[in-house]
Amino acid sequence: MSHDYKAQKAETFESFEAFAAEAPGTATVTYQFYPEDVEADWAGVQKALEARGFRTRRDDEDELLDAEIGPLKISAEVIWQHEKIATEIALKFDFVPDGWGLLED
Repeated sequence: MSHDYKAQKAETFESFEAFAAEAPGTATVTYQFYPEDVEADWAGVQKALEARGFRTRRDDEDELLDAEIGPLKISAEVIWQHEKIATEIALKFDFVPDGWGLLED
């Protein structure tokens, strides 16, 4: 089954609009991914994301991968642009997206 990027984009824009008035002008964006398989290639996904400019952090306790980028000028379109890139990479390594957050700089 292919990933539904259209629905993911719509969710990102909807989430951003819910707090757009309070959003910082510039921030680091953190995208979260969960492995679909216990044999997930953590090292491979981290290397691929880092090659595209993301900083990665593995949370073994929560079985979660954070991919950060920024600081960026914040808008729904900018968040989505980087989210799509990170998601395309993560899916190749059997990781699925689970949202994003902003770290104010």
